Amino acid sequence: MRTTAALLLAGLLCLPPAATASGTATSQDAAEAGVTRLPAPPPWLAGLDALYDARIRVAGLEDRRFQPEQWWRVAAPLLEQPGVSVEEIGRSAEGRPLRHVSWGEGPIRVLLWSQMHGDESTASMALADLLRFIGAQPSHPLVERLRRSTTLHLLPIVNPDGAARFRRHNALGIDINRDARALASPEARALHGLRERLRPHYGFNLHDQRVGYRAGDSERGTAIALLAPPFNESREVDAVRARAIGLAVAVRAVLEPYVGGHIAKWDDTFNPRAFGDLTAQAGVSTLLIESGGIEGDRHKQRLRKLNFLALAGALDAIATGAHLDLPHGPYEDLPENGEVWPDLLVRGATLVVPGAEPARADVMVAFDEPLLERGGRIAEIGDLADARARRVIDGAGLYLLPLASGDGRGLAPRAAARFALSRDPEGREVVWTLAEDVDPEAPSPP
Repeated sequence: MRTTAALLLAGLLCLPPAATASGTATSQDAAEAGVTRLPAPPPWLAGLDALYDARIRVAGLEDRRFQPEQWWRVAAPLLEQPGVSVEEIGRSAEGRPLRHVSWGEGPIRVLLWSQMHGDESTASMALADLLRFIGAQPSHPLVERLRRSTTLHLLPIVNPDGAARFRRHNALGIDINRDARALASPEARALHGLRERLRPHYGFNLHDQRVGYRAGDSERGTAIALLAPPFNESREVDAVRARAIGLAVAVRAVLEPYVGGHIAKWDDTFNPRAFGDLTAQAGVSTLLIESGGIEGDRHKQRLRKLNFLALAGALDAIATGAHLDLPHGPYEDLPENGEVWPDLLVRGATLVVPGAEPARADVMVAFDEPLLERGGRIAEIGDLADARARRVIDGAGLYLLPLASGDGRGLAPRAAARFALSRDPEGREVVWTLAEDVDPEAPSPP
């Protein structure tokens, strides 16, 4: 009897590439229109959740601003596990190695890439955990299924130069995720070349998105956003994209018990420069996973765990073929990413500036690192009574006094956020201070 993996692979090989497919929905898709019932979480979820905390989470990546060399040092013991191989497939603009990790004996090829934006490290942490899981738990039923059915190919840090600076772009200032067409950067050429060589059946494009996104028109923040990228401007659903939508449903089934109501869908406008879209166009069933934010999860360690569980769910669905039979409704019904809320609003205080009359004014602050509330800059000053923000401080009855600023601009839009809240206009009874970074021990006035 042919195995599930072999049957699934045979089906994959018979499908036309996305660029030449008809793009029409199947009759089964039409029958599923309007179906919104979410599949049950996989039966192994609770056990894997507990196992993650006890034996899977890799130590040494607790701060999301790690250097790329640190990731490889932490991963070094994991790469020596049986069945794991590592090859260098190129060098970054500054000469850092771009390494490809592979594992598995199955016929279904899966490519996972992360941190093509250097400041988007959540999934890179989760990929280290995935390597730990498959090495430390070889007899786990999920690991055995993955080994038999799939071969996993990981490019854990696509943009090591950006990661070293914890910034989006590479050392040349290029956004690698907008370089899929031109291939001007060495990092984009390496990823493209790996994909062309492997010809994977499935791809996982792993990112972080802005913390302030809301889920649809709600006040709930988006913890994770999903997208089965389109392969053309018409955003048609062919067989290749349909499989990716099934994966998105499998991922939602895993995530719903943890962050239900905080899952959204990324905008599916086709972008001819983006890797996810062009990978889908190349005939690869691709899933974009964007990690947003969970309030209080300062270094995205909760989101790291959710990424691991989500990937486990998606990979298991690939190994078993379960995603092929899932209804599309739970994906189509996800709200899109909505409004982006600013980070911090101080509302109702009286602004006191030397040489001017005191005035009631609200102050909005944007942070370079929103979850850590570091690197604050003034976003807006004035009547912000109708504005909403991720966090609001009630300044009623208090005076807001500018502090000396290194940029010499004082309290002005785009200037460093440096001010104090005081009970008196002279600043003798200061109750709270913001000096660009919020003190985690005193995040708000008492």
